[in-house]
Amino acid sequence: MEHSTPLITTIVGGLALAYLLGMIAQRLKISPLVGYLAAGVLAGPFTPGFVADAALAPELAEIGVILLMFGVGLHFSLKDLLAVKAIAIPGAIAQIAVATLLGLGLSMLFGWGIFTGVVFGLCLSTASTVVLLRALEERQLIESQRGQIAIGWLIVEDLAMVLTLVLLPAAAAIMNTDDASFSELALGLAWTIGKVVLFIFIMIVVGRKVIPWILSRTASTGSRELFTLAVLALALGIAYAAVAIFDASFALGAFFAGMVLNESELSHRAAQDTLPLRDAFAVLFFVSVGMLFDPVVLIEQPLGILGVLAIIIIGKSAAALVLVRMFGHSRRTALTISVSLAQIGEFAFILAGMGLTLGVMDKDAQNLVLAGAIVSIMLNPVLFSLLDKYLEKTETIEEQLLEETLEEETQVPVDICGHAIIVGYGRVGGMLADKLRRREIPVVVVEDTRARFEELAENGFSAILGNGANKDIISLARIECAKTLLLTIPNGYEAGEIVATAKEMNPDITVIVRAHYDDEVSFIKERGAEHIIIGEHEIAKSMATLMCNDVEEFGCSIDDFIDNDNRKVEGKNLDEYLKPSH
Repeated sequence: MEHSTPLITTIVGGLALAYLLGMIAQRLKISPLVGYLAAGVLAGPFTPGFVADAALAPELAEIGVILLMFGVGLHFSLKDLLAVKAIAIPGAIAQIAVATLLGLGLSMLFGWGIFTGVVFGLCLSTASTVVLLRALEERQLIESQRGQIAIGWLIVEDLAMVLTLVLLPAAAAIMNTDDASFSELALGLAWTIGKVVLFIFIMIVVGRKVIPWILSRTASTGSRELFTLAVLALALGIAYAAVAIFDASFALGAFFAGMVLNESELSHRAAQDTLPLRDAFAVLFFVSVGMLFDPVVLIEQPLGILGVLAIIIIGKSAAALVLVRMFGHSRRTALTISVSLAQIGEFAFILAGMGLTLGVMDKDAQNLVLAGAIVSIMLNPVLFSLLDKYLEKTETIEEQLLEETLEEETQVPVDICGHAIIVGYGRVGGMLADKLRRREIPVVVVEDTRARFEELAENGFSAILGNGANKDIISLARIECAKTLLLTIPNGYEAGEIVATAKEMNPDITVIVRAHYDDEVSFIKERGAEHIIIGEHEIAKSMATLMCNDVEEFGCSIDDFIDNDNRKVEGKNLDEYLKPSH
C-alpha cells in the first residue's frame, strides 16, 4: 500500500543529508553550514537521486527563521533597538542604495532595462537573517554592541524589503501598462507603512502586557508541555498575524514577539524550550536554499556570477565599512558588521521570484541572484574566519582592549579578591547569590542578559555583563584571584567550556557546576571541575535524608545518601570555605 508523505520525506531526507554532509564539513574543519547547503543541492531537482518537495522545504525553513528571530528578540530589549537607531536606519538605507546602484550598473552591462536593473540591485542588497544571526551566535556577539548594530541594521533592511514587495506589483503595472498611477503607488506605500507602524505599536503597548501574562498563567499550571506549546503558538501565531494582517514579514513579527517578552522573567525559559526546534528548522532553511541552486549556472554564466559576488562581498561590505566608520565606531565593529552583511538570502529569493512572475526579470537574472546568494552564504564562514585571523595578527593587546571598551559598555575589573564568582543569574543563580550575600561572602555575578544585569545593579550586586566563556569578560570578574567559581547556567556543555577557561586562568580555583544530565558530567569533569551537582540527584538525596530523619525503623542514616566528596570542600563546609579570612 503506497502512502504519499511528502512532508515526512522532506524533513527526514533534508535532515539526514544535512547531518551527513555537516559531519563531513566539520571533519574537514569548515563550517557545517556549507554541508547543509550541499545537502540541499543534492536533494534539489537539478541533481540526480533523492528529490525533496521543493514547495514544502521553503515553508519549513520559514519556521526556522521565525523561531530564530523570536530567540533573538528574547535577548533584545526596546531600549537596545532604540540605542542603535542612529546608525542602523541611515546605514541600512545607504547600504541598500549603494548595492542597488551597483546592481543597476551590472545590469546595464547585460543590456537589461533600468527598472529590471533596480529590482536586480535590490535583490543583492539585503542580508540573510539566518546566516547573519548564526555568525553572531557562534562568536557570542548577539548582545554586544556589534551584534546590536548588525541586528538593528537587519531589521531596517527587512522593513525596506517588506515595502519593496508591497510596491513592486504596482510599480511593475506603471512600467508595463497605463492601468496604475503614481498616486496609487504613494497610497500603497502610505498604507503599508501605516499597517507596520500599527503592528509595532500594538506589540509594544498591548503585547508587553498580554504575552508575559499568558506565559505566566501557563507556567503556573506546572506543565512544561503546555508552556512550550504556548511559546511556539505565540511565536508562530504573531509572526503569521504580522504577515496576514499587517503585511509585515514573518521575521519582523517573530522578532517583536520575542522582544516584548524580553522583560519577563520567563524569557530565559522560553529561549531554552524553543532552542532544539529552532536549530533543526534553521538547518532546513539552508537545505531549502541549496535546493534552489542549479550547478549548471556556474558553467553557463561564470562572469555574471563573479560580478554578482563582487557586489555582494566587496561592494556591500565596503559601503557598510565606510558607513560604520563614519559614525565613529571602531575598526573591529566596522569589519564585523561589513562581513556579516556580505551575503544575501531569503528576501533575495522572494523578490527575484516576484520579479520573474511580474515579467520584470527573466530566468537568467533570477539564476544569477540564486547563485550569488548560495555562493555568498557558503563563503561567509570563510570570510569570518579570515577576519578573526586578521584581527589576531594586526591588533595588539592594548588595541583589542581599546576596541572592546569602545564597542561594549565601559566595564572595569571589580576591586575584589578571595571572592566567589557566579555565572548565570537565573532562578538558581539568583537564590545562590542571595544566600552568599546574607552570609557576607563576597560575590561577583557574570550575566549575559542585559535585563538581569540591570536587575543585579539595582539589587546592589557586583556584576559583569557578558559571556563567562569569554576570557576578557571573566577576567573583569578577577578570576585570577577568586576562591571559587559557581556555574548555575543550564547548559552543561557551555559550562564545561567556561570551566576550561577558568582553570587556564586560575588553576587553583575550585569549580562547582550545575548539570542536568549524566552524560554532561564526564565532559565537565575532564575540563577540571571539582564538583558537579545534578538537580535530580540532590532532590533524591534530600528526600531520602528526610525519610531517615522521620522514620527510625528503617535504620538508615544521612551519610548513606550523601557523597562525601561533594558535600564538603577540603574538609570545610562550603560557607566556611568561601568566608574570607581576616
